[in-house]
Amino acid sequence: MDFLISNAYAQAAGAAPAPSPLFQFLPLIILFGIFYFMLIRPQMKRSKEQRAMIAALAKGDEVITSGGLLGRVEDIAEQFITLEVAPGVSIKLQKHAVSAVLPKGTLKSA
Repeated sequence: MDFLISNAYAQAAGAAPAPSPLFQFLPLIILFGIFYFMLIRPQMKRSKEQRAMIAALAKGDEVITSGGLLGRVEDIAEQFITLEVAPGVSIKLQKHAVSAVLPKGTLKSA
């Protein structure tokens, strides 16, 4: 059966030039660049926008929380806000639970 497959013999290896270290790490550098521009940078931008929104909260703003509650800001402390979710019903939440500030008049139409 060996007549169908020809024999392969190893040749004496010549001194192959070593590739440049830059070319060895180039795929890793390119991959890091892709991750930075597609994942890290947009997340940093969203985080900065969230911090700015929380810093700009004021009494009377209508907000939605990360849990889905709609309400009007009654009081603002350093880390907590008091949210009126219904007439006479107020809850205290952390500021970071606010996910969006809604346009004025949203609660009246809901």
